Amino acid sequence: MIRSESSVEVPRSAEDVFAFLADGTNNVKWRSGVHAIRHIRGRGVGAEFEQLLTGPGGRTMRANYRVVASKEPTLLEFEVTAGPARPRGSFTITAVSSGSCRVLFKIELEPHGVMKFVRGMIEAQVAAEAAAIQNLPRAMRSA
Repeated sequence: MIRSESSVEVPRSAEDVFAFLADGTNNVKWRSGVHAIRHIRGRGVGAEFEQLLTGPGGRTMRANYRVVASKEPTLLEFEVTAGPARPRGSFTITAVSSGSCRVLFKIELEPHGVMKFVRGMIEAQVAAEAAAIQNLPRAMRSA
C-alpha cells in the first residue's frame, strides 16, 4: 500500500473549509495537476465528479471520483472510480479557533498490475497530491 499525508492550517472556519472541499469543482484552485473538473451528480455521500489531471509521465488521464463518507464539517472521504489508479483519500478538518482550522489530507493507493513496476514514480505522484493541500489557504483567500 502506498500512503501519503499532509496537513495545513487554514485561516477560515471548519464549515467554510468543508464546503470548499466538498465542492469538487474547486480542485482546480488548489491542485495544479487538475486540468478540468465538473460535477456529475449528487451532494454529500454519493456525489460524483469527472476530472482530468496530469498523471505520471505528464500524461493527461481521467480520475473521476465519488464521495464515500461525509460528516460535516469534520470529515470528507472519496474514492477514485475511473482511470488507471484508484486511490482513496480523506480530509479531516479540526477547528483550531473560531476562525481557523487544520486540514489533514490522506491518500492511499494499492498498486496493481504494471503499476507495481513503477512504484517509485507512483509514490512521488501520491506524495505530490497530498502536499497540494498546502495550496488550500491561498486558494481560499481568493474564494
